[in-house]
Amino acid sequence: MEKAYLEGHAEGRAESRAAFTLRVLEKHGIEVPHDIRERITSCADLDTLTLWFDRSLTASTAEDLFVETPEALQPQTQNNTDQV
Repeated sequence: MEKAYLEGHAEGRAESRAAFTLRVLEKHGIEVPHDIRERITSCADLDTLTLWFDRSLTASTAEDLFVETPEALQPQTQNNTDQV
């Protein structure tokens, strides 16, 4: 019973992230083709959806969500050289 609850909770979180991503694109006046809308709404991976949401904040086109740049592939690290 608990497993079903957790799966439902994760599914709900994924649906929410997909909806927020689409809303950001729409609010920025970016047209979202059906195939891209389907790709976003059918994704169940929370990390991927978070990445797409973050990209939606600065995207010029819906396709920008899926562009793999060298910077996007680099792990994010903090520079601690300023601390002594």
